[in-house]
Amino acid sequence: MFGPAKIKMLVSSLVLLMVVFAKWAEPYVAQYRDADQDTYEPRENQRSPEYYRDGSGTECRRCCDPAEEAPQYANPYPQYNIVPQINITILKGEKGDTGERGLYGKTGKSGQTGPRGPHGVKGNKGSIGSPGEPCKSYYAAFSVGRKKALHSNDYYQTMIFDTEFVNLYGHFNMFTGKFFCYVPGIYFFSLNAHTWNQKETYLHVMKNEQEMAILYAQPSDRSIMQSQSLMLELERDDQVWIRLYKGERENAVFSDDFDTYITFSGYLIKAKSEG
Repeated sequence: MFGPAKIKMLVSSLVLLMVVFAKWAEPYVAQYRDADQDTYEPRENQRSPEYYRDGSGTECRRCCDPAEEAPQYANPYPQYNIVPQINITILKGEKGDTGERGLYGKTGKSGQTGPRGPHGVKGNKGSIGSPGEPCKSYYAAFSVGRKKALHSNDYYQTMIFDTEFVNLYGHFNMFTGKFFCYVPGIYFFSLNAHTWNQKETYLHVMKNEQEMAILYAQPSDRSIMQSQSLMLELERDDQVWIRLYKGERENAVFSDDFDTYITFSGYLIKAKSEG
């Protein structure tokens, strides 16, 4: 008994011999095929020269004569056509291993945007979040007074106040006589002063080192109350204070130790952080 390997080897050898035999027999088949053309022509089919009028090889015949067909001769030698009758499927080998994956091709052009899809199903309600910070409120306010009169001299004087009515969070410094801005925003300020008889009253409302407003009264036989008010937009560390004009002209403000004739007040209208 022969195993599968022996059978495959015998079949392969048989096919190889048949191919070699076909190659070997091909010249002889062609030789005999050329010899099939027999040059012999029977006498009754031969034409004498008198049948041709001009010697050009064209046969002269009547139009009513039947057409003659060229004689056909059978080939005395058979032609061989070798067809293998072997089942080639038995020569199929085992399946090979899968090859490596090739490189990715170039990215194609982006297609057109498709139509909008339908709305999805509504999701479940989420959990309650943590509480936010409480709303922050900002405050700033002060109101101070002076019970002592003040006369001008050779230089500008900062008005110092000796009476504290309201000083929220201590934003007004009683020692320097200045309000310090700790909460940026819009502020309202008001100044009230009592004039001195026969003297001018000349005061400045100052923001840092800049004059923002003037409280002025001409010399008169009577003393009167004068006032000035304004709103200012302040930034962090800005200072607002009152300045008495220097002694180019004699000016003063009146007050006594029993009553308060001079007041200065201010408060925050809206903090900048509130938008």
